[in-house]
Amino acid sequence: MSVYDDYEMTIGIECHVQLATKTKLFSEADNDARDKEPNTCVSPIDFGLPGMLPVLNREAVTLAIRAGKALNAEIAKVSRFDRKHYFYPDLPKGYQTTQMYQPIILEGYIDAPLDDGTLVRVRIHHAHMEEDAGKLTHFGDYSLVDLNRAGTPLIEIVSEPDIHSAAAARAYATELYRLMTYAGVTYGDLYHGNMRFDVNISVAKRGAAQLGKRAEVKNLNSFRSVERAAEYEFKRQVDLIESGQEVVQETRGWDDDRQLTTSQRSKEDAQDYRYMPDADIPPIVLSEQDIDLALGDFPILPGQYRENWKDLHLDSSVVDAVLEHQSVASVLNSVVEQFGAGDLARRVFNWFASAQASEISIDAVKSGVVEPGRLSELSAMVGEGKLSSTGAKEIFLELFKAENRDKTAADIAESNNLLQVSDEGAIAAIVDQVMSDPSSASSIADIKAGKDKAIGYLVGQVMRLSRGQANPALAQKLIRERL
Repeated sequence: MSVYDDYEMTIGIECHVQLATKTKLFSEADNDARDKEPNTCVSPIDFGLPGMLPVLNREAVTLAIRAGKALNAEIAKVSRFDRKHYFYPDLPKGYQTTQMYQPIILEGYIDAPLDDGTLVRVRIHHAHMEEDAGKLTHFGDYSLVDLNRAGTPLIEIVSEPDIHSAAAARAYATELYRLMTYAGVTYGDLYHGNMRFDVNISVAKRGAAQLGKRAEVKNLNSFRSVERAAEYEFKRQVDLIESGQEVVQETRGWDDDRQLTTSQRSKEDAQDYRYMPDADIPPIVLSEQDIDLALGDFPILPGQYRENWKDLHLDSSVVDAVLEHQSVASVLNSVVEQFGAGDLARRVFNWFASAQASEISIDAVKSGVVEPGRLSELSAMVGEGKLSSTGAKEIFLELFKAENRDKTAADIAESNNLLQVSDEGAIAAIVDQVMSDPSSASSIADIKAGKDKAIGYLVGQVMRLSRGQANPALAQKLIRERL
């Protein structure tokens, strides 16, 4: 038994989500700074020039409401902005406009699935709107500032400390990503920081009445780094406690190359920020009609898809693979709705889950080329013995190609000579030819001696002579009859 087994980690996660608006939170500047020249997506408001007054982006409010719906949270009818004072060279105003006292999203929760199929419920304390800061790049004894991200609209989602394992932290981050992207709140480009996770972790003896001091690991932008940073930080803090040292409340960074956290700065308390109401921005006052309008055309979320598919009894890895793309999940949900939760649908799910990203075009799914009827036709042909599993997978990939848009699965099967022969008389003749061949004698003897796997050689010979078109199940049946 390890010393680490005596301790329990407690994790709360703050996630900054960049809202998918065209312009920034308080200015008309472009909100998409990806691959743009430094300091080109800016306005006088972002520069914090005297006399420049902010104008709240209405679409940002709409997306915040949709985020609240995805978080199973109540939307505040009245919310307000505050000023959070600290000096950062990449925030020219000298304060950040955020929501401290009256956030727009109130208490909610997320049910995140673990690998074993169980759910971990993580409560949401609140989520608030705020603007992002810019970016500093350091070069030896000087630094350069890029204000393209200054004023970018964010919501910061703050969880309760309900997470007690690194695996659960990863599951929560993954599910939160799915919810925000499915709801259209964010583009979800993790590489460019559309979602960034701050992991607050403390450790204490199991059963202890009081939590330990926490450290915050900032700006994690992948699910794997959330999990690994939590694992490392848990062991680091336990090692400190076991050696008689104290855990320092601080902000730490994650070094992905070395797989460890490093100290960045001591952790401020709320009084260090000197919050005060922002007098330049009126309160956000929402009616039920406003909220209903923002939630129009709200999509099916991952949790509902899982519920819809539970009768398929799919492996969790298959479900996760399908949920990776919202358009794929939508098409497969239509397959289940139209054709039932049986073998036909199960085959289609497995095709998508096993396909490599380079083999299929998600754009083809979005455009409606790979629609439920074509997929069900292909699956039915397998069920009827008209196609082998290998041939079906080949046709499945062909369905994504633009030149096959108007072709049925049967058309593609016929043009590629993939239709299986299930004519018993035709296959029986080939079986007789294989079994009379002297090279088959040893396999026949092995089968009679109880080595049943040897039948694979005979079936393989039948498939070779039929150029892959014989129904292998029928071939095996006829071989056994003759034996």
